[in-house]
Amino acid sequence: MQESPKYWKGIEELESSPEFVKNALTEFADFLPVKETYGSSDAAVAPRRDFLKLMGFGIAAATLASCETPVRKAIPYLNKPQEVDPGIANFYASTYFTGQDYNSVLVKTRDGRPIKLEGNPESPLTRGGLSARAQASVLSLYDGARLQHFTIDRKKADKNRVDSEIRTKLAQAGRIAIVSPTIISPSTKKVIAEFASRYPNTEHVQYDVISASGLLQANGGALPSYNFSQANVIVSLGADFLGTWLSPVEFAKQYATTRKVSSDKKTMSRHYQFETTMSLTGANADTRVPVKPSEMGAVTLALYNAVVGGGSGSYKNATLTKAANELKANRGRSLVVSGSNDANVQALVAAINQALGNVGTTVDLANPSLVRQGNDARMTQLVNDIKNKSVGAVIFYNANPVYDHPMGADIAAALPGLPLTISLNDRLDETGSLCKYAAPDHHYLESWNDYEPKRGYLSLAQPAISPLFATRQAQESLLTWAGNNTSYYDYLRAQWRGVLVDSGFQAAWDKAVHDGVVMGTASPATVPTTAVDAGSAAAALSAPAKSGEVELVLYEKVGIGNGSEANNPWLQELPDPVSKATWGNYVCVPYDMAKANDWEQGDVLKVTAANGKSVELPLLVQPGQAKGTVAIAVGYGRKQTGKVGDGVGANVLPLATMVGNGIVYATTAKLDKTGANETIAQTQTHHTIMDRKAVVQEATLAKYIENPKEVTEYEKVATPDGLEAPARVSLWQDYEYKNHHWGMAVDLNSCIGCGSCVIGCQAENNVAVVGKQEVINRREMHWMRIDRYYSSDHHRDEFETEGKLATYAAMENPAENPKVIFQPLMCQHCNHAPCETVCPVLATTHSSEGLNQMTYNRCVGTRYCANNCPYKVRRFNWFSYYTNEKFENVNGHMFTDLGRMVLNPDVTVRARGVMEKCSLCVQRIQLGKLEAKKQKRRPKDGEIVSACAQSCPTEAIVFGDMRDPESRISKLLRREDGERAFHVLDQINVQPNITYLTKIRNVENGNEFVI
Repeated sequence: MQESPKYWKGIEELESSPEFVKNALTEFADFLPVKETYGSSDAAVAPRRDFLKLMGFGIAAATLASCETPVRKAIPYLNKPQEVDPGIANFYASTYFTGQDYNSVLVKTRDGRPIKLEGNPESPLTRGGLSARAQASVLSLYDGARLQHFTIDRKKADKNRVDSEIRTKLAQAGRIAIVSPTIISPSTKKVIAEFASRYPNTEHVQYDVISASGLLQANGGALPSYNFSQANVIVSLGADFLGTWLSPVEFAKQYATTRKVSSDKKTMSRHYQFETTMSLTGANADTRVPVKPSEMGAVTLALYNAVVGGGSGSYKNATLTKAANELKANRGRSLVVSGSNDANVQALVAAINQALGNVGTTVDLANPSLVRQGNDARMTQLVNDIKNKSVGAVIFYNANPVYDHPMGADIAAALPGLPLTISLNDRLDETGSLCKYAAPDHHYLESWNDYEPKRGYLSLAQPAISPLFATRQAQESLLTWAGNNTSYYDYLRAQWRGVLVDSGFQAAWDKAVHDGVVMGTASPATVPTTAVDAGSAAAALSAPAKSGEVELVLYEKVGIGNGSEANNPWLQELPDPVSKATWGNYVCVPYDMAKANDWEQGDVLKVTAANGKSVELPLLVQPGQAKGTVAIAVGYGRKQTGKVGDGVGANVLPLATMVGNGIVYATTAKLDKTGANETIAQTQTHHTIMDRKAVVQEATLAKYIENPKEVTEYEKVATPDGLEAPARVSLWQDYEYKNHHWGMAVDLNSCIGCGSCVIGCQAENNVAVVGKQEVINRREMHWMRIDRYYSSDHHRDEFETEGKLATYAAMENPAENPKVIFQPLMCQHCNHAPCETVCPVLATTHSSEGLNQMTYNRCVGTRYCANNCPYKVRRFNWFSYYTNEKFENVNGHMFTDLGRMVLNPDVTVRARGVMEKCSLCVQRIQLGKLEAKKQKRRPKDGEIVSACAQSCPTEAIVFGDMRDPESRISKLLRREDGERAFHVLDQINVQPNITYLTKIRNVENGNEFVI
């Protein structure tokens, strides 16, 4: 039997801090008065009279609310659009790309308004997957902070006057610069080229907030495409390819195919990760090695020497040697990637892949990726030219360098002195507010456009709603100023006549718009430039690493990203997959550094970088952080993005350093304790599961190959007839499901913890945002959470040999580099549901199809069900989040008619005082059943999919009817029964309808996260 390690959720649980103990003991006592007598039998005692008064008020309030009739106004269609049927959803193919990650999407609209995004299964790149940021972007459409009209000097202005003045000044401007993030739209680039032909002194400069300029330079101006699905061995040198690096949804899809195991496929890729901070990718690695930023060059050089041959180098590590040997043993079926922006590092990585024969299999140079085209050197030169006033006009197209470029302060100081400054940004942000003119762009869901994220792979975007404001698509603005009055739609179609040449254009165009994706290219071939020579790169990296100084690394979060969508409350409240923190950034510090300096979590530190810039942020103890280093996320500290994002966290991009003309996201830093303290809003430190068995389970691939039936631990209970499974001993009368029995399976091997399912659930089910303070108060409302478990080095057998007290004492010191498991947790829809037996008003009941139902207008808010739920997945609605002014700045979209357009009409918006939880998307189930009933048949497997399963980029979640023997979930459960399938807390015999599959690691022993 596989020995289970110890798991813990956070430093608070390990150290049993007073705050954690208090929260754990009073988890369900914060609604009623509490007598804090810890250690006695009356830990939470409420006066009976107060209880009755509260109950009386709740019932009276519910009665009054139920008698209140809302005012409804409806205007009938005079001429109903053919494609719109009231109450019926339509789907339109489109594309999400805002200079960060690329997603081909389907836009779900109800009565002409987009309410949710889903992945487009037709896309050969993203294949139906979706990132958390793409999921949340539908909410940005209804952001009231968007600029709603043209402006001159930040005052509303007539569009014709703006156009006239801009054309006049452009003709006199001399040198003109268009500044943008990476543009992957071929037609947009042709618009810019046409503008440049009208104004010959125009220069287009692209920059990326998290730059890949070094990768481009090392590969002769082309960004390689990668295929993780073909790799048996993966070595990542600081590349968070599952979270934020280049194309994470595409890579996650590929990666998952090599990680899934079954009795028919007992092979996995092996993944080595060398990195500074615990990233999403590092948390999923088989073997992870913490490395200082200053050592990354030496690590790369050592790997290069081990694979290609050469000197020994200064970096010695047994794991690196092992990784190099496995790479050489898998030539043509391996992959090395790096997240560094150092061209020398990237040159060595390119040479390693070339030497291993990976080019043509896992590395594709013939069809390069186009998602990062920023040029650090050109942007640096442009900033210097702006400072020197050698530029007459600057046009910012969805670019905000005043905020997100390390030289932003220089740009801010110089802009007011330029003759012509124009912002095409969607709001008066940090850069746009300094511009003379603003011609705001449409939201992408209001726009036509095309995209080519990878050469040979095209996609289209179409408007799913008419423009909400008096804005104009940026491409039309540029065409207008160039003297071309063609609409961008007509311009786009004209460009695509050269793409769709195999058949009649109109039929081919209609199909392309319908499918959203097309194989083909509309971009010119990349002109190769001189690549960095591996020999010179090796010489440059041979210098000894720094020592003795604290090193700071800046990184990007899965949710907020580079900060361009910081005003999106769904993303602000999305817990970081690793730290589980929300609403702001913080200083990630290794445990030994915090202990040596007598720092505690929440202490505010002043971090001063080598360039003299500083920020003050709270400390978060992060297991897995490399010794002698700290890390801070970018994307925060916005000042002019909107009510939600302004003032959240601190902007750390000015701390990045410029080495030559390139941006380096690591530097040395000095840390000083300020004496202040700021509580970090985390979502996973509210209760303890230490020493509870069978919550998460893991085993090694070797054990799985040896005997699949020995990798999962199944609980037994003692009976007069011997040990039996808990399900065999019950006082319950079991349900009989005659028609449907809905269930879900979650493969812990495939779940990477990205959070897309959390946002998908929030969008589908109108889940409220509560803000930082309510998260601190342990009142977050997410129906679905992704628990992150660190595993200790200690095993249960140590209780017998060392004793419980000694073992617990040892567990107080977290591993410097713990293993990590992610586990999505939602309502388990138990067949023996503890919540159902204690509800005094039958608000929570069991359906004839296996669902644990909530009847909101029956719930009186006793919270007995939450107290009785062993999984802690029920959410009590403390406030009317859509009417209480306290939440206007964090949940503002529910306060206005504009914001409420995002709400799903199929799901009620819950009132205060009721319990909420996962319903397995019962509205989707009912819709699928009704559609099948109209056709006089049963629903087919795959027609009904919950929002979380639909959005998962790795297909870790399988949803379906367990009464259908041919459904995917039925086949999976039959195959995994007695092998990897287990229920969380199976020993209490609540018999969940959610099944988990044991995580398998491709390691040679149980502890491969090395120091």
